[in-house]
Amino acid sequence: MTPKEGIAWADGRELEFHRYAASKDGLPTIVMLHEGLGSVTTWRDFPAVLAERTGAEVVVYSRYGYGNSTRRREPFGVDYMHKAALEELPGFLAAMKIEKPILFGHSDGASIALIHAGAHPENVEGVIVEAPHVFTEQISVDSIAAIRKVYDASDDLKNRLGRHHADPDASFKGWNDVWQLPAFLDWNIEEYLPNIICPTLVIQGAGDEYGTLEQVDRIERGVGGTFEKLILEACGHAPHRDQADAVLAAVTRYVEA
Repeated sequence: MTPKEGIAWADGRELEFHRYAASKDGLPTIVMLHEGLGSVTTWRDFPAVLAERTGAEVVVYSRYGYGNSTRRREPFGVDYMHKAALEELPGFLAAMKIEKPILFGHSDGASIALIHAGAHPENVEGVIVEAPHVFTEQISVDSIAAIRKVYDASDDLKNRLGRHHADPDASFKGWNDVWQLPAFLDWNIEEYLPNIICPTLVIQGAGDEYGTLEQVDRIERGVGGTFEKLILEACGHAPHRDQADAVLAAVTRYVEA
């Protein structure tokens, strides 16, 4: 499936997007929110397959400072996911004329989806999150510090990121640096969970090197709507890559329901 590619304006910035057409009527649009080092292209063919399997329209975009969206020149703040959820995402949805989407977020994108759904419960049809973070764990900080050593040791990771980002240094270091700040240890978004009244599906790899099942447990205890979880063995931080068939099956069931 070939997407429609374009640029949306939100908050005075350009945000690149790919839009995959629906094949069924009456389904909510699925808006996909990428991870902390992600972009439109890091999803690979998953959005196209997701659109084919579910029949829903699927929209993916690169957030400010990622992919070929407007380059970021200021440091990330500890509240960068809040800004993406409460300022950028509403602007993007308005620009794209998308109402009541299903938000599908991975890692940082999962946290952004949860913040947005908790702040605007009336505007979200559903939430699907992979490898979400609702509070900071030491395992996350340690893994992010380790990947910085890999980045600094050679140009290999930078070159790989350069295939997906116009400015890989800014995208990587901005994200990586903020997770190393002492203040980030106090980051927590659990206050948004009780207001999430739509159905929530959480997908987590049992071998996720960036987070534990405590993240899933806290979401289950916290959300105000129905909750479903899928814990995948032999799976790390990216279930849609490590266990694509299982994720596609679960998401298709969710959309049909």
